[in-house]
Amino acid sequence: MRLDIEYDGSAFSGWATQPERRTVQSELERALGVILRRDQVPLTVAGRTDAGVHAWGQVASYEGEAAPLGSLNALLPPDVTVTASQTVDDGFDARHDCTSRAYCYRVLARPARPALARLRALHWNYPIDFELLRECASQLPGNHDFTAFTPTDTYHTRFDRDVHSAYWRLGDHGLLEFWIEADTFMRHMNRTLVGTMLDIARGRYPIELFARLLEGRPRAQAGVTAAACGLYLVGAGYGGERLLPAPDARLA
Repeated sequence: MRLDIEYDGSAFSGWATQPERRTVQSELERALGVILRRDQVPLTVAGRTDAGVHAWGQVASYEGEAAPLGSLNALLPPDVTVTASQTVDDGFDARHDCTSRAYCYRVLARPARPALARLRALHWNYPIDFELLRECASQLPGNHDFTAFTPTDTYHTRFDRDVHSAYWRLGDHGLLEFWIEADTFMRHMNRTLVGTMLDIARGRYPIELFARLLEGRPRAQAGVTAAACGLYLVGAGYGGERLLPAPDARLA
């Protein structure tokens, strides 16, 4: 079975089950266990999210019969919802069969602190050059070494990633959105990309630094890791499908 899931990550300690912690996985597996009358219903997920990170289109899979969507959502807390449930081919694995993932990071660039978006966007109260943000994003599509954008103490053994699309969009009322799709992502990669681009856009670092960072520079040379509250998992692609428009078709 394949589940498409939406959640507000504000009150979760991330996706993955942890002892004595509230996680998205534990809530879903508990609800599935009740409906399917099983002690365990292990879920495989397209992309694990950290504490405070949200999802519009998370994908998970499990082996077994279908759980009625209405019954499943009735047992879930209000900050997580299964938007679709479908039978898929035997052996489907939400993680290993995934060919791309897409994320969006939201920034509220204005002097006044947010009330409505305080747990769903990064508040940015500094000068910002939007054209510098766009110039940084334009360098991301392609294959690069992202060593500078993940913690030095890491379980990753491969640091190059194929970025399919990346761009910034300028919305209303000071809202900025960074959209990116790649084959896979490393821990904190998107949040460190955003933190570094914002530091460049405020004049803290020169624009020339960004290209050098994509060559595998040490983590210490990149910017700060942006807060988790602004990050959203947009969706997971399968069979080579693309989730975001190509760079030359971006809406920026």
